[in-house]
Amino acid sequence: MKKLEVFDPAMCCSTGVCGVDVDPVLAQFAADLKWVEAHGVSVSRYNLGQEPQAFAANPSVVREMEAGIDRLPVVVVDGHIVSTGMYPTRDQLVQKLSIAHTTEEKPRVRISAAGGCCDPKSGCC
Repeated sequence: MKKLEVFDPAMCCSTGVCGVDVDPVLAQFAADLKWVEAHGVSVSRYNLGQEPQAFAANPSVVREMEAGIDRLPVVVVDGHIVSTGMYPTRDQLVQKLSIAHTTEEKPRVRISAAGGCCDPKSGCC
């Protein structure tokens, strides 16, 4: 089983839906991580503000942070850094994790015109 680890900068939540300003990139990335898990990948996500010990325990992540805090998020697959400074798209995750991906698969979460995050079945999108 592949293992994906995400080392996020300090933030209030990983979904991007906390507060009044929804970050659509974070909301989509959270949905993509759930999709990746559904395809048999073990996913662990660490927030610098809440789990600094996970960062300190990974020498590669420490080196990235020493180069600058803007290197976060750091995305690691099976112990190897595959991305820094940005959240990969679903297509990029598919490639980095070697997941079989069909073009008819749609994201499970969409961002509504009002900026909120919703389930396509709810009718709000």
